[in-house]
This record gives sequence, structure tokens and C-alpha cells, in this order.
Amino acid sequence: MSLLLPDSGLLFWMLLSFGVVFVVLAKYGFPVITKMVEGRRTYIDQSLEVAKEANEQLKRLKAESDALVAAANKEQGRILREAMHERDKIIVEARKQAEVAAQKELDEVKKQIQQEKEEAIRDIRRQVAVLSVDIAEKVIRKNLDEEHEQMEMIDRMLDEVLTASRSN
Repeated sequence: MSLLLPDSGLLFWMLLSFGVVFVVLAKYGFPVITKMVEGRRTYIDQSLEVAKEANEQLKRLKAESDALVAAANKEQGRILREAMHERDKIIVEARKQAEVAAQKELDEVKKQIQQEKEEAIRDIRRQVAVLSVDIAEKVIRKNLDEEHEQMEMIDRMLDEVLTASRSN
């Protein structure tokens, strides 16, 4: 007997056992294995479909997010422009109010200066009137015969008045 050639009886029993195992596997094992492989394939296909849907949803959410960010940036720009416009408006209004207040104060100061000027003029007129009366009284008291003496007296009196006015 050769080592490479099996005995015909052994060959028969090996074939018979292989056939029985094959029939049992074909009857009970292969359908279960096939069913499991089909279930696994279905599960993988479903998972791939869910992954595709999730990926599409993620793309859609990313697009929505980008749109929201763009809208927020646009709104932020609008708000900043409005704030700068409002700031400029407030500055212009404050300047106008300051100019109005300054003009009002200037008008009040001018009015006060005018009043003081008028009061000073009245005071000067009163002083001139008093001095004129004093001069006239002194001229009348001193009965001067000549016009030349009267003029010298008036000049001297005016010099005294002017000297007194300057010292005040």
C-alpha cells in the first residue's frame, strides 16, 4: 500500500461522511449562514444609507450654519453702522447745543456789557452835569468883569475836573 493512495474502503467512508456532513450543512447550516450573511448585508446597507442621510443632513446644517453666520455678520455690520450714525448724530446735536449755549452766554455778556456801558455813560453825564453846575456856580459867584478872566477861570476849572476824573 502506498502512502499516497488511500484504501478503497476508507475512501468510501470518507466520501459518505463528507456527503452526510454536506447534506446536513446544505439542509441546516447553509441557509442559516446565508440568512446571517444577508442580514449582515442588509444591516450594512442600512448603515450606509443612514450614514449618507447623516452626511447630507450635516451638509445641510453646515450650509444653514454658514447662512446664519453670514446673516449675523450682516446684522452686526448694520448695527455697527447704526451705532456710528447715532454717535455722529449725538455729537452733532451736542455741538449744536454747545453752540446755542455759548451764543446765549455771549448774548448775555454783551447785554451786561451794554448795560454797564449805559450805566457808565449815565454816571459820566451826571458827573458832567454836576461839574457844569459847579463851574457855573463858581463862575457866577466870582463876578468877573472881563471875558478873558472868565475864560481862564473856565479853563482852569475844566482842567481840575479832568484831573479829578482821570484819578477816579
